[in-house]
Amino acid sequence: MKKRVRRKSLESVDLFCGAGGLSYGLSLEGIAIRAGFDLDPACEWPYERNVSAPFHCRDVEHLKASEVASQFSRRAVRLLAGCAPCQKFSSYTQKKSSGDRNRWRLLESFRRIAVEVSPELITMENVPGLARHQRFEAFVKALKLAGYSVWYDVVECAKYGMPQSRKRLVVLASKLGSIEIVSPQNFAGKDLTVEDAISHLPAIRAGEAHRSDSLHRSSALSDENMRRIRASRQAGTWRDWPKDLVLPCHKKKSGSGYPSIYGRMSWSEKAPTITTLAYNYGSGRFGHPSQDRAISLREAALLQTFPSDYAFVPPGSAINVRVVGRLIGNAVPVTLARVIGRSVVAHIENASTP
Repeated sequence: MKKRVRRKSLESVDLFCGAGGLSYGLSLEGIAIRAGFDLDPACEWPYERNVSAPFHCRDVEHLKASEVASQFSRRAVRLLAGCAPCQKFSSYTQKKSSGDRNRWRLLESFRRIAVEVSPELITMENVPGLARHQRFEAFVKALKLAGYSVWYDVVECAKYGMPQSRKRLVVLASKLGSIEIVSPQNFAGKDLTVEDAISHLPAIRAGEAHRSDSLHRSSALSDENMRRIRASRQAGTWRDWPKDLVLPCHKKKSGSGYPSIYGRMSWSEKAPTITTLAYNYGSGRFGHPSQDRAISLREAALLQTFPSDYAFVPPGSAINVRVVGRLIGNAVPVTLARVIGRSVVAHIENASTP
């Protein structure tokens, strides 16, 4: 006779956990988070503060499978989750070092741990470009040989209600039967725009932080960049500027294909993909829709669907904008994590084990 897998027995360990976006979203779907592992010490405080699970500052490449396995309870249904840092698989990195095997080592470390721990469930999130490479095919093949049913696809986050036009590769694998991601219709996320996500925040000036939220701070702008943003319209491009403001690189043929650089977001549309440099006006379409400044760190976090009270530094601590920007941009968006979590829970509720 078979017994059903109980939802309350589902536990997760998060590799490359960062500041906790994936773990936090999984926890909102009722999954118990047992631990997070990451090499970046800046992740420890926000992870433990918001996720309420222990953080281990470790290099996953040198992590033993037994160390991961020991985090789970004895009778738990185990979910191994993770997102190897996406820079290793960016198109720029691959062009610069096409023969460098080291860029694949974190994916291979995740595969090694997954196969050796042999949890009932695995999920991985990464950049879409990874799916085109033979190393990813080898990763999927290894999971199938280890007895997993594997589903993967590039997920358009906006279809699940995120206020961001982000696309991510999501992998789901199970030893309990076929598994797939829940549909946008079944997830029933709200169709959010930039206005829905950040318009409630108080106005601030470039280079200013709001007194009630130290994370609601924007970077200072040079006089020339202030002129540029004032000459910009929502969803416009640098082509709208007076000629004397156009950068030399944009006048070259090689730079003409990047119209969103130094652009403003639009209240009525989705934000672009939030990166580690989203606080920097010149790094993409990261200008505020109506205020003459780049988006703040808090706005970047909200567009990543972190809750408004998600803390990234201890109260009263100085904020290193570059570090916090990295934590926010590298995070798995909380809403996408909830989609993954809901998919796993639905799978468990329909699965049975001997």
